[in-house]
Amino acid sequence: MSPDPRRYVLTLSCPDTTGIVARISGFLSGIGGWITEAAYHSDPESGRFFTRQVIRADSLGFDVEELRRRFHTVGRELSADHVRVTDTDVRKRIVLLVSRQGHCLYDLLSRWHAGEMAADIALVIGNHDDLAGVAEMFGVPFAHVPVPAEAEGKRAAFARIAKLVDAEQPDAIVLARFMQVVPPELCAAWDGRLINIHHGFLPSFRGAKPYHQAYVRGVKLIGATCHYVSAELDAGPIIAQDVMPVDHTDSPADMVRRGRDIERAVLAHGLLAHLQDRVLRDGLRTVVFS
Repeated sequence: MSPDPRRYVLTLSCPDTTGIVARISGFLSGIGGWITEAAYHSDPESGRFFTRQVIRADSLGFDVEELRRRFHTVGRELSADHVRVTDTDVRKRIVLLVSRQGHCLYDLLSRWHAGEMAADIALVIGNHDDLAGVAEMFGVPFAHVPVPAEAEGKRAAFARIAKLVDAEQPDAIVLARFMQVVPPELCAAWDGRLINIHHGFLPSFRGAKPYHQAYVRGVKLIGATCHYVSAELDAGPIIAQDVMPVDHTDSPADMVRRGRDIERAVLAHGLLAHLQDRVLRDGLRTVVFS
Protein backbone atom coordinates (compact mmCIF):
# COMPACT_ATOMS: atom_id res chain seq x y z
CA MET A 1 0.00 0.00 0.00
CA SER A 2 1.38 3.42 -0.93
CA PRO A 3 1.79 6.00 1.85
CA ASP A 4 -0.84 8.66 2.45
CA PRO A 5 0.18 11.69 0.31
CA ARG A 6 -1.02 14.09 3.01
CA ARG A 7 1.81 16.15 4.47
CA TYR A 8 2.32 18.71 7.21
CA VAL A 9 4.63 21.61 6.39
CA LEU A 10 6.44 23.25 9.31
CA THR A 11 8.26 26.58 8.92
CA LEU A 12 10.17 28.55 11.53
CA SER A 13 12.52 31.51 11.76
CA CYS A 14 14.39 32.59 14.87
CA PRO A 15 17.62 34.18 16.10
CA ASP A 16 20.53 31.97 15.05
CA THR A 17 22.40 30.01 17.67
CA THR A 18 23.82 26.54 18.23
CA GLY A 19 21.56 23.53 18.69
CA ILE A 20 18.53 24.66 16.64
CA VAL A 21 18.69 21.80 14.13
CA ALA A 22 19.18 19.30 16.95
CA ARG A 23 16.18 20.72 18.83
CA ILE A 24 13.88 20.55 15.80
CA SER A 25 15.14 17.13 14.68
CA GLY A 26 14.76 15.82 18.21
CA PHE A 27 11.23 17.19 18.41
CA LEU A 28 10.20 15.53 15.13
CA SER A 29 11.88 12.26 16.08
CA GLY A 30 10.21 12.34 19.47
CA ILE A 31 6.72 12.57 17.98
CA GLY A 32 7.46 9.94 15.32
CA GLY A 33 7.48 12.47 12.47
CA TRP A 34 8.58 10.94 9.16
CA ILE A 35 10.53 13.71 7.42
CA THR A 36 10.19 13.86 3.62
CA GLU A 37 11.83 17.26 3.06
CA ALA A 38 14.15 19.35 5.23
CA ALA A 39 15.74 22.70 4.38
CA TYR A 40 17.77 25.10 6.49
CA HIS A 41 19.38 28.51 6.09
CA SER A 42 21.62 30.36 8.52
CA ASP A 43 22.06 34.01 7.53
CA PRO A 44 25.29 35.56 8.83
CA GLU A 45 24.20 39.12 7.96
CA SER A 46 20.87 39.16 9.80
CA GLY A 47 21.91 36.58 12.40
CA ARG A 48 18.74 34.62 11.77
CA PHE A 49 17.94 30.96 11.16
CA PHE A 50 15.24 29.63 8.82
CA THR A 51 13.87 26.15 8.26
CA ARG A 52 11.15 24.32 6.34
CA GLN A 53 10.28 20.74 7.27
CA VAL A 54 7.77 18.42 5.62
CA ILE A 55 6.51 15.31 7.39
CA ARG A 56 4.06 12.55 6.54
CA ALA A 57 0.75 13.14 8.28
CA ASP A 58 0.18 9.41 8.73
CA SER A 59 3.37 9.12 10.81
CA LEU A 60 1.79 10.98 13.74
CA GLY A 61 -0.61 9.66 16.32
CA PHE A 62 -2.44 12.98 16.71
CA ASP A 63 -4.02 15.69 14.56
CA VAL A 64 -2.61 18.88 13.06
CA GLU A 65 -3.92 21.11 15.87
CA GLU A 66 -1.93 19.12 18.42
CA LEU A 67 1.11 19.35 16.15
CA ARG A 68 0.69 23.13 16.00
CA ARG A 69 0.46 23.35 19.78
CA ARG A 70 3.62 21.31 20.28
CA PHE A 71 5.61 23.04 17.53
CA HIS A 72 4.70 26.47 18.89
CA THR A 73 6.16 25.35 22.20
CA VAL A 74 9.43 24.63 20.39
CA GLY A 75 9.17 28.03 18.72
CA ARG A 76 8.83 29.80 22.06
CA GLU A 77 11.91 27.99 23.36
CA LEU A 78 13.85 29.29 20.33
CA SER A 79 12.43 32.86 20.57
CA ALA A 80 11.01 32.39 17.08
CA ASP A 81 9.23 35.26 15.37
CA HIS A 82 7.62 32.94 12.80
CA VAL A 83 6.20 29.49 13.55
CA ARG A 84 3.70 27.87 11.20
CA VAL A 85 2.22 24.46 10.43
CA THR A 86 0.08 23.90 7.32
CA ASP A 87 -1.81 20.83 6.14
CA THR A 88 -1.61 19.87 2.45
CA ASP A 89 -5.13 18.46 2.71
CA VAL A 90 -6.41 22.01 3.29
CA ARG A 91 -6.32 23.68 -0.10
CA LYS A 92 -5.07 27.25 -0.23
CA ARG A 93 -7.38 29.93 -1.64
CA ILE A 94 -6.44 32.58 -4.21
CA VAL A 95 -8.08 35.81 -5.37
CA LEU A 96 -6.78 37.34 -8.60
CA LEU A 97 -6.98 41.07 -9.38
CA VAL A 98 -6.73 42.02 -13.05
CA SER A 99 -7.18 44.90 -15.44
CA ARG A 100 -7.20 44.56 -19.26
CA GLN A 101 -4.03 42.56 -20.03
CA GLY A 102 -4.86 38.89 -19.85
CA HIS A 103 -1.59 37.00 -20.31
CA CYS A 104 -0.94 36.40 -16.59
CA LEU A 105 -4.58 35.54 -15.93
CA TYR A 106 -4.69 33.03 -18.80
CA ASP A 107 -1.49 31.42 -17.58
CA LEU A 108 -2.53 31.05 -13.93
CA LEU A 109 -5.99 29.76 -14.82
CA SER A 110 -4.48 27.28 -17.31
CA ARG A 111 -2.01 25.98 -14.74
CA TRP A 112 -4.77 25.73 -12.15
CA HIS A 113 -7.08 23.92 -14.57
CA ALA A 114 -4.27 21.48 -15.47
CA GLY A 115 -3.81 20.60 -11.79
CA GLU A 116 -0.37 22.21 -11.50
CA MET A 117 -1.51 24.40 -8.62
CA ALA A 118 -2.92 22.67 -5.53
CA ALA A 119 -5.15 25.58 -4.62
CA ASP A 120 -8.59 27.01 -5.36
CA ILE A 121 -8.96 30.19 -7.38
CA ALA A 122 -12.00 31.58 -5.57
CA LEU A 123 -12.56 34.83 -7.46
CA VAL A 124 -11.24 37.12 -10.16
CA ILE A 125 -11.79 40.85 -9.65
CA GLY A 126 -11.30 43.26 -12.54
CA ASN A 127 -11.35 47.04 -12.61
CA HIS A 128 -12.44 46.57 -16.23
CA ASP A 129 -14.72 43.80 -17.50
CA ASP A 130 -12.54 42.86 -20.49
CA LEU A 131 -11.42 39.57 -18.91
CA ALA A 132 -14.78 38.46 -17.50
CA GLY A 133 -15.16 35.94 -20.32
CA VAL A 134 -11.79 34.39 -19.55
CA ALA A 135 -12.75 33.72 -15.94
CA GLU A 136 -16.13 32.41 -17.06
CA MET A 137 -14.45 30.05 -19.52
CA PHE A 138 -12.60 28.44 -16.61
CA GLY A 139 -15.66 28.43 -14.35
CA VAL A 140 -14.27 31.03 -11.92
CA PRO A 141 -16.52 33.85 -10.61
CA PHE A 142 -15.70 37.35 -11.87
CA ALA A 143 -16.51 40.63 -10.13
CA HIS A 144 -16.28 43.93 -11.99
CA VAL A 145 -15.29 46.84 -9.74
CA PRO A 146 -14.47 50.00 -11.72
CA VAL A 147 -11.77 52.15 -10.08
CA PRO A 148 -12.33 55.82 -10.92
CA ALA A 149 -9.45 58.28 -11.11
CA GLU A 150 -10.92 60.71 -8.59
CA ALA A 151 -10.00 60.12 -4.95
CA GLU A 152 -13.45 59.59 -3.42
CA GLY A 153 -14.49 57.09 -6.08
CA LYS A 154 -11.18 55.26 -5.77
CA ARG A 155 -11.62 54.90 -1.99
CA ALA A 156 -15.12 53.50 -2.46
CA ALA A 157 -13.92 51.08 -5.14
CA PHE A 158 -11.13 49.71 -2.98
CA ALA A 159 -13.50 49.39 -0.03
CA ARG A 160 -15.68 47.16 -2.20
CA ILE A 161 -12.65 45.22 -3.46
CA ALA A 162 -11.52 44.68 0.14
CA LYS A 163 -14.95 43.38 1.12
CA LEU A 164 -14.98 40.93 -1.80
CA VAL A 165 -11.44 39.74 -1.12
CA ASP A 166 -11.84 39.34 2.64
CA ALA A 167 -15.04 37.35 2.18
CA GLU A 168 -12.99 34.64 0.44
CA GLN A 169 -10.36 34.49 3.23
CA PRO A 170 -7.59 33.97 0.67
CA ASP A 171 -4.06 32.77 1.34
CA ALA A 172 -2.86 34.78 -1.66
CA ILE A 173 -4.17 37.96 -3.28
CA VAL A 174 -2.44 38.24 -6.65
CA LEU A 175 -2.11 41.42 -8.69
CA ALA A 176 -1.97 39.71 -12.09
CA ARG A 177 -1.23 42.95 -13.99
CA PHE A 178 -3.89 44.83 -12.01
CA MET A 179 -2.26 48.18 -12.89
CA GLN A 180 -3.63 49.97 -9.83
CA VAL A 181 -1.79 51.15 -6.73
CA VAL A 182 -3.24 49.37 -3.70
CA PRO A 183 -3.93 51.73 -0.76
CA PRO A 184 -1.45 51.52 2.16
CA GLU A 185 -4.10 50.28 4.59
CA LEU A 186 -4.81 47.26 2.38
CA CYS A 187 -1.10 46.62 1.88
CA ALA A 188 -0.86 46.42 5.67
CA ALA A 189 -4.00 44.30 6.11
CA TRP A 190 -2.87 41.84 3.41
CA ASP A 191 0.83 41.91 4.30
CA GLY A 192 2.50 38.62 3.42
CA ARG A 193 -0.41 37.57 1.19
CA LEU A 194 -0.50 40.37 -1.41
CA ILE A 195 1.67 39.40 -4.39
CA ASN A 196 2.47 41.44 -7.49
CA ILE A 197 4.15 40.79 -10.83
CA HIS A 198 6.19 43.79 -11.89
CA HIS A 199 7.23 43.93 -15.53
CA GLY A 200 10.75 45.07 -14.69
CA PHE A 201 13.84 43.71 -12.95
CA LEU A 202 13.52 45.40 -9.57
CA PRO A 203 14.93 47.47 -7.98
CA SER A 204 15.58 48.98 -11.42
CA PHE A 205 12.75 50.61 -13.35
CA ARG A 206 10.05 50.92 -10.73
CA GLY A 207 6.65 52.39 -11.46
CA ALA A 208 4.95 52.84 -14.81
CA LYS A 209 6.25 51.72 -18.22
CA PRO A 210 9.40 49.89 -17.06
CA TYR A 211 10.06 48.49 -20.56
CA HIS A 212 10.07 52.02 -21.95
CA GLN A 213 12.42 53.06 -19.14
CA ALA A 214 14.68 50.13 -20.04
CA TYR A 215 14.65 51.10 -23.72
CA VAL A 216 15.66 54.68 -22.94
CA ARG A 217 18.49 53.40 -20.74
CA GLY A 218 19.68 50.98 -23.43
CA VAL A 219 19.78 47.90 -21.21
CA LYS A 220 20.77 44.53 -22.63
CA LEU A 221 18.57 42.51 -20.26
CA ILE A 222 14.92 42.94 -19.39
CA GLY A 223 13.17 41.07 -16.62
CA ALA A 224 10.18 40.56 -14.38
CA THR A 225 9.85 40.44 -10.60
CA CYS A 226 7.32 38.67 -8.39
CA HIS A 227 7.25 40.33 -4.99
CA TYR A 228 5.18 40.92 -1.89
CA VAL A 229 3.45 44.28 -1.97
CA SER A 230 4.32 46.99 0.51
CA ALA A 231 3.07 50.54 0.88
CA GLU A 232 6.17 51.77 -0.96
CA LEU A 233 5.61 51.21 -4.68
CA ASP A 234 7.47 48.21 -6.14
CA ALA A 235 9.67 47.92 -3.05
CA GLY A 236 8.34 44.84 -1.25
CA PRO A 237 10.37 41.65 -0.59
CA ILE A 238 11.25 39.83 -3.81
CA ILE A 239 10.12 36.22 -4.28
CA ALA A 240 11.23 35.39 -7.84
CA GLN A 241 12.89 37.07 -10.84
CA ASP A 242 14.09 36.21 -14.33
CA VAL A 243 15.60 38.01 -17.32
CA MET A 244 15.99 37.70 -21.07
CA PRO A 245 18.47 39.40 -23.44
CA VAL A 246 17.49 42.28 -25.71
CA ASP A 247 19.53 44.43 -28.08
CA HIS A 248 19.48 47.70 -30.00
CA THR A 249 17.02 46.33 -32.57
CA ASP A 250 14.27 45.82 -29.97
CA SER A 251 11.71 48.60 -29.70
CA PRO A 252 9.73 49.25 -26.53
CA ALA A 253 6.83 47.37 -28.15
CA ASP A 254 9.13 44.40 -28.79
CA MET A 255 10.22 44.42 -25.17
CA VAL A 256 6.60 44.53 -23.97
CA ARG A 257 5.68 41.59 -26.21
CA ARG A 258 8.70 39.48 -25.31
CA GLY A 259 8.50 40.37 -21.65
CA ARG A 260 5.09 38.78 -21.28
CA ASP A 261 6.70 35.34 -21.38
CA ILE A 262 8.91 36.21 -18.41
CA GLU A 263 6.03 37.77 -16.50
CA ARG A 264 3.91 34.63 -16.82
CA ALA A 265 6.67 32.27 -15.72
CA VAL A 266 7.96 34.42 -12.86
CA LEU A 267 4.49 35.05 -11.41
CA ALA A 268 3.60 31.35 -11.53
CA HIS A 269 6.93 30.39 -9.94
CA GLY A 270 6.63 32.94 -7.16
CA LEU A 271 2.99 32.18 -6.42
CA LEU A 272 3.64 28.44 -6.27
CA ALA A 273 6.54 28.99 -3.84
CA HIS A 274 4.23 31.07 -1.64
CA LEU A 275 1.44 28.47 -1.74
CA GLN A 276 3.88 25.69 -0.81
CA ASP A 277 5.19 27.67 2.20
CA ARG A 278 8.66 27.88 0.66
CA VAL A 279 9.05 31.63 1.26
CA LEU A 280 10.17 33.04 4.61
CA ARG A 281 10.56 36.78 5.13
CA ASP A 282 13.77 38.34 6.42
CA GLY A 283 13.08 42.08 6.50
CA LEU A 284 13.25 43.32 2.91
CA ARG A 285 14.78 40.01 1.82
CA THR A 286 13.29 36.54 1.46
CA VAL A 287 14.53 33.01 1.95
CA VAL A 288 12.99 30.85 -0.79
CA PHE A 289 13.56 27.13 -0.30
CA SER A 290 13.65 25.10 -3.52
